[in-house]
Amino acid sequence: MLKKISLALLASASCLCAGLQQAAAIETGVATEPTVIYAGEPAQRPVAPMRTAAAEGRRMGGGFIEFLFGDGPSQGGRYQQDGYQTQPSYEPRRNLLPPMGTEQAIRRQEDVEEPARPAFDPKYEKQLVDYHGREGAGTIVVDTPNKFLFLVQGNGKAMRYGIGVGRPGFTWSGVKQISAKKEWPAWTPPPEMLARRPDLPRHMEGGPQNPLGARAMYLGSTLYRIHGSNEPWTIGTNVSSGCFRMRNEDVIDLYGRVTVGARVVVI
Repeated sequence: MLKKISLALLASASCLCAGLQQAAAIETGVATEPTVIYAGEPAQRPVAPMRTAAAEGRRMGGGFIEFLFGDGPSQGGRYQQDGYQTQPSYEPRRNLLPPMGTEQAIRRQEDVEEPARPAFDPKYEKQLVDYHGREGAGTIVVDTPNKFLFLVQGNGKAMRYGIGVGRPGFTWSGVKQISAKKEWPAWTPPPEMLARRPDLPRHMEGGPQNPLGARAMYLGSTLYRIHGSNEPWTIGTNVSSGCFRMRNEDVIDLYGRVTVGARVVVI
C-alpha cells in the first residue's frame, strides 16, 4: 500500500511539473523541452528563452501592437533588433493620374501666372475711312480719346489705324514733326522711367522682343514715338508713358507711307 501511495505522489508531481512547463511556454511564447542529464556528465546550465514581445509588454499584448503603440521610436528599434516578425508590407496606393510631363507642367504654370488676354477688337483694324478735317494730305492726326491714328490721304479720305495711348497722367496734345525713322529700333529707357521701374533693362537692342516693335517714328526733340508693339492686345487701351503704339504690321504700313518732316497733330 505504501508503495502505491509513493507512485501516485510521483505521478502527481510529474503532472504538476508538466503543467508548469506548459504554462511557461504559453507565457513566454517558447516551447520548453525537458532537460535530460546523463550519468557521468556535468549538469548543463539551462539556456534562457528568447525574450519575446509577450515578456516585454504584457499590458499591451506585445509584438507588433507594442511596436505601434509603444512609448516612442526606441520601441520600434528594439522591436526590430530582437528579431520579432513584422507584418507584411503593403504597396503604396497607386496614383490614379499619370505623372505630369515637362511640357504639361510648363503650360500649367503659364496658365496660372498669365491672365487671359483679350482678343484684338476688329474696329481697330486698318481701314480707309472718310475724313472731313482741315489737315492736308500726308498729315498724321492722333485722336487720343478714341484711340485712333489717321493718315490723311486727300480727297476726303484717310487711312485709320488703332493705337494704344498714354495712361492717365501721361497723355498730351500738340503739334510735332517726324524727326527720324528707324527700323527695329533699340530701346534705352529714360531716367524718369527707370525711376518708376528700376527692374527694366538699361538698354535693349532691336528685335522681336523689343517693346518698340518693328518700326519707330520719333516726334520732334521729345522722347515720344509712334512705334510698333509685340503686345497687340494692348491696342485700344491706355497703356504707355506717352508714346503711341501700333501693331507691328500696321506700323510697318504707316512707316512706308510717311516721310521725315511729316506733320503730326495730337488731340
